[in-house]
Amino acid sequence: MGVGTSRPRQALGAARPPLPGYAGTNQLVLDPDELPDGLVIADESGSVVCFNAAAARITAVRATDALGAPLERALPLEDLEGRRWWQLTDPYGGLAIRVGQPERNLLLPGGREVLVAARYVRARPKGPVQRVIVSLRDTEARRRTERSHAELIATVAHELRSPLTSVKGFTATLLAKWERFTDDQKRLMLETVDADANRVTRLIAELLDISRIDSGRLEVRRQPVDIGAAVGRHIQAHVAAGRPADRFLVRIRHPLPALWADPDKIDQVLSNLLENAVRHGEGTVTIDVEPADASRERGGGTTVTVSDEGPGIPEESMKRVFTRFWRGSKRGGTGLGLYIVKGIVEAHGGVITVGRAPGGGAQFRFTLPVSAPAF
Repeated sequence: MGVGTSRPRQALGAARPPLPGYAGTNQLVLDPDELPDGLVIADESGSVVCFNAAAARITAVRATDALGAPLERALPLEDLEGRRWWQLTDPYGGLAIRVGQPERNLLLPGGREVLVAARYVRARPKGPVQRVIVSLRDTEARRRTERSHAELIATVAHELRSPLTSVKGFTATLLAKWERFTDDQKRLMLETVDADANRVTRLIAELLDISRIDSGRLEVRRQPVDIGAAVGRHIQAHVAAGRPADRFLVRIRHPLPALWADPDKIDQVLSNLLENAVRHGEGTVTIDVEPADASRERGGGTTVTVSDEGPGIPEESMKRVFTRFWRGSKRGGTGLGLYIVKGIVEAHGGVITVGRAPGGGAQFRFTLPVSAPAF
């Protein structure tokens, strides 16, 4: 790493004397500009000797302006209370036992937040500081994650409020005025309470699924699954709920390969896709079940396609369909269902895509590969 340049380089196994404080002969040394985080290094006098490309991007300071400048001028940082950070920490004149500063949020000029950590390099314990190494990280990715979590909490809290208010209202009314209601009125109230309790249960299950998907801990317990029979059960449930039977068309192409999957999670996928097609689509909902194209899916598998004849999904929204909180319309829902569907399909080693159906509506297609049972 050369002093006084923003792009110091050293080849693998370079036969030249090692630079002070850096890897020596026959060791791999990366170009600082290849690092994903900002790197700023100041020498024993406090002058900047390294200012990589990520640091220039994060701070909006050109490397040529920073190199050779005092550290506190090249990197003017303040804490969240507006105090100058270099004066507070005093790396060169502070405690001789201090080895650095833990990562914390600091402010750049203009109020932009950045994550900063520092290390003080000494030739010997309690000796003078020879180098100050500063790492910089943009907070935008963390902010996006925090916003996503805040949106999740707000959405679920809003969705929980309505059924819980209903449950509380009906139970309080029944307890206070039980004798005043007829048996039919009581039954109607209890059925409403039961439906709202089921809704709360589903929301909690969605939260747990999202947590497991995000952390990579979604468990798949593979068993033999008759996908045709599973589709039939979901259609019967929709018909029993009052939807016309002729709105559904099921086409199964035999022979289907043996499918080993988690039956509960496959039911969850089918339930979400059919509910979306019925609620947001129009016309006939067509479900095709067929063997996967072996030329596309190594080893084959089973493909399920759910299509409707509604307005479809705008082209510009196709890439956001499987993200959190995406809603195809204003007809309610948390916007979490398709995010969970994608996580479940991928946990099975499969893929799911969205496109336009031949009838003009939305078309969701997922493929589950041939796999072995989970013993």
